[in-house]
Amino acid sequence: MTNKPDDDFFDRADAVINLANTHLEHVGRGKVSASLLYAAARFSSWVSACGFDDSADMKDHKDETIEYFVQEYRKMLTENLDDYIDNFEDYMR
Repeated sequence: MTNKPDDDFFDRADAVINLANTHLEHVGRGKVSASLLYAAARFSSWVSACGFDDSADMKDHKDETIEYFVQEYRKMLTENLDDYIDNFEDYMR
C-alpha cells in the first residue's frame, strides 16, 4: 500500500472479510467475491459523490475517479497476490 493505513484499517478489512465468509455457507466463493466487488464499487461511488457539488462536476471527473480506484485496487491486489504466493503453503493448508 502506498499510504500508511490508520491503526484500524486492517480491523475494518477483516470485519468485511469475516462477514463475506459467513455467506460461503450458502453460495460459492465466486458469488461472494462478485458481491464484494459490487459493494466496493457502490460504496466507492458514494464516497466519490460526497466530494462533488453536483452531478455535472462528478461527470466531468468520472474518468479520473475511475482511474484512481482502478490503480488503488491494482496495487492492493498485487500486494495480496504476492503475499499468497510467498505464503501459499501456510495460507492454503
